[in-house]
Amino acid sequence: MSDRKTPEQHIPKIPDIEIIDLEMTDLEDETVATHTKKGRSNDTRDSMMNAFSDPDAQKPNPVLKFLSHINIHIVLAAVFVTVVAVIAYKVVNWGEFIDLDEIFKDGAGEYSDTFDSIIRLVDKSGMPIEPINDDGITTIVAFGNAPFADDRNSKDSLANMISDMAGATVYNCSISGSYLASLPYESAYETEAPLNAFNFYWMCHLACGSLVDSKYQTALETLGDSAPPEAQEVYNTLKSIDYDNVDVIAIMYDASDYLAGHPMYSDDDFTDITQFTGNLEAGIQLIQDTYPHIRIIVLSPTYAYSDKIDEETGKYISSDIMRYGQDVLSTYVIKQCSSSIRNRVTFVDNLYGTVTAENADACLTDYLHLNKNGRELVAKRFVYALNYYNN
Repeated sequence: MSDRKTPEQHIPKIPDIEIIDLEMTDLEDETVATHTKKGRSNDTRDSMMNAFSDPDAQKPNPVLKFLSHINIHIVLAAVFVTVVAVIAYKVVNWGEFIDLDEIFKDGAGEYSDTFDSIIRLVDKSGMPIEPINDDGITTIVAFGNAPFADDRNSKDSLANMISDMAGATVYNCSISGSYLASLPYESAYETEAPLNAFNFYWMCHLACGSLVDSKYQTALETLGDSAPPEAQEVYNTLKSIDYDNVDVIAIMYDASDYLAGHPMYSDDDFTDITQFTGNLEAGIQLIQDTYPHIRIIVLSPTYAYSDKIDEETGKYISSDIMRYGQDVLSTYVIKQCSSSIRNRVTFVDNLYGTVTAENADACLTDYLHLNKNGRELVAKRFVYALNYYNN
């Protein structure tokens, strides 16, 4: 028999090839490797290959996949439902229905928008100060110009109206034609500017016992017949008052400083007496230092027109648009309010709360001076502030 090989015998035998799926998990790789090392059977290898090639076998767990998607949807749906529920609740419970007829059964009421600042008399630490002599009678000393000085001997004067309304004793120490601000320091007190003797600061010196009596008398002599008619009477009154029995000092100057173009304030010197607010502050501080038991009430100017006539209308031009000095009248009042608050004294806003642009024609005799109706409104507002802490 020949050793010659058949053609089939010349063909080399192809070894078994292990097919590896690169996308298999680490667990699958480990399984294949283990079976390979052990020389698994063809049946086993075939079954493994069939399993890896089966598309259904490669899919992730359908339950886990479903839950992963359904969780996101549930969260979004829950958030949406919550927002809708909150909005619905707000809409259903949005406030309460109001019966307007019930609210306005007593009328429309009043709206107050003023710069009033009603302050109790306190010391520098904020503690209330009691009167030295509580004799049961309210005693008031009034400083100012036209509002107090006009018709001073009439029962319809501002001082007498306050006296009747409050049951108080009122010493009227106002000077007609005077100003709150002094003329510049360069002007001499007695000769070049004798009217300076009658502004608030120097009147306070008389009340506080300062040695200015001779200067006051010199100013009267310099003015002669042009001196304010009540100047000597006021001097005598100020020198005769027992200030231990005084409860309140009232201060009211009208818009004369605005019309004269006097400066309003100085940020460099709050007590510059040539300024509208500086003279006020200097006088207030002098009173506070001398008579700390006396409450001070500042009354602002009422509304006033400028003294210029509008050629088209024939009426006085509004003080809200006409400037003579630093600014319009309302700014004088605002600065006066700030000055009063800074010095812890009561401020009554007459510009927006008493005689205003709306009722000025019914309360003024001209562009500046108050008539009986105007004085009555001012008196009522003063008494309101006077008794504010008694009610």
